[in-house]
Amino acid sequence: MNLVIVVPCFNEAERLPVADFLNFVRQHPEVQLCFVNDGSKDNTLSLLNQMMLEVPGQICIKDLPMNQGKANAVREGFLCSLKKVAFDRIAFLYADLSTPLEECWRLAQMISEKKEFIFGSRIKKLDNTIDRKWHRFLIGRMVATVISKMLKIAVYDTQCGCKVFSTNAATQAMQHTFISKWLFDVEIFYRLKSYFGKENLVQKSEEVPLNNWRDVGVSKVKWTYFFVIGLDLFFIYKKYRNK
Repeated sequence: MNLVIVVPCFNEAERLPVADFLNFVRQHPEVQLCFVNDGSKDNTLSLLNQMMLEVPGQICIKDLPMNQGKANAVREGFLCSLKKVAFDRIAFLYADLSTPLEECWRLAQMISEKKEFIFGSRIKKLDNTIDRKWHRFLIGRMVATVISKMLKIAVYDTQCGCKVFSTNAATQAMQHTFISKWLFDVEIFYRLKSYFGKENLVQKSEEVPLNNWRDVGVSKVKWTYFFVIGLDLFFIYKKYRNK
């Protein structure tokens, strides 16, 4: 396998774009999709099993009996893939395909010995299509500014749900459990910064503006969660500030 894409799923039976996933893997036989069923209460697992029968060998499922949150679902998918599959690069992408699969594929081609971590960025430009709700954009920009200051790295968008890793970078990023269920991306940056060193991380990684990204459906993040973002960031900073 050239690329594994980990897709965390929680109650996605009614909105999972099945045709998009199946068409993509049929067009890219060198790709495997690893779906992580994160304790779904609906028919998500049944739907994933049906998809797996459609393209044997290109879809695998990691079933978590209890909901553990997006961070651990992603981590479990990575750990499972690192143990069972031989591949050159691994990514995670969210089930709603707010970032299209072809965008993830495009970013994955940039992984090399010199670039071990490629992450998508929702930078609005003249020649791309970034369809983002205004209130989420404003909140996102405020949070992103704080995160960039914490990391002491000039990063525009740490929270975009499309990140690609070499196997080496993936092992370092996913070795330990995460503090935050939703801001685990920040911890990934801290861990890679600790492993590579700040200057080397800048050389080993690249932030790539996406050509297409759109808000899809209704976010599962409740408004009340925005009140605890600061608390999550505090605990993350406290743990990683000396690394």
